Amino acid sequence: MRSFDFAPLYRATVGFDRIADLMDRALTADVAQTTYPPYNIEKTAEDAYRISIAVAGFSPDELSVDVKEGALFVTARKAPETAEKTYLHRGIATRAFERRFALADHVKVSGAVHEHGMLHIDLVREVPEAMKPRRIEIGRPTDLKSHAIEAKPVETAEV
Repeated sequence: MRSFDFAPLYRATVGFDRIADLMDRALTADVAQTTYPPYNIEKTAEDAYRISIAVAGFSPDELSVDVKEGALFVTARKAPETAEKTYLHRGIATRAFERRFALADHVKVSGAVHEHGMLHIDLVREVPEAMKPRRIEIGRPTDLKSHAIEAKPVETAEV
């Protein structure tokens, strides 16, 4: 596996350290990372996304969705069963998990819903008005003479 040095990026840029950290984490991520629970990431509109996570066996009270430090954390903790059950086959995994998703700047969670064994988390990118592209009008002077600088002779001291 290749190793990349991001030191030149840190030396030549200001404010891009989060992107460099994200790239560094992606390149050094453990390839044996768990795939449980399965999930989809869907683009639903130009600035809207949906993360759907298969959470069969979990109730909404056992799930938690948190946003902190530019990341979305989805965790599940199954409450201990009070009644003892005898399973002939147990294929539905209800083990605890924590799934982390890095969020881009200005991406906000707009809601979450639990239905039919799926947890749907809706996200929207809300770019602040100050950062949106805007056109700057170029003014045209109506009278060129009124904007011209008049030349004045330079006074010199005689020696």
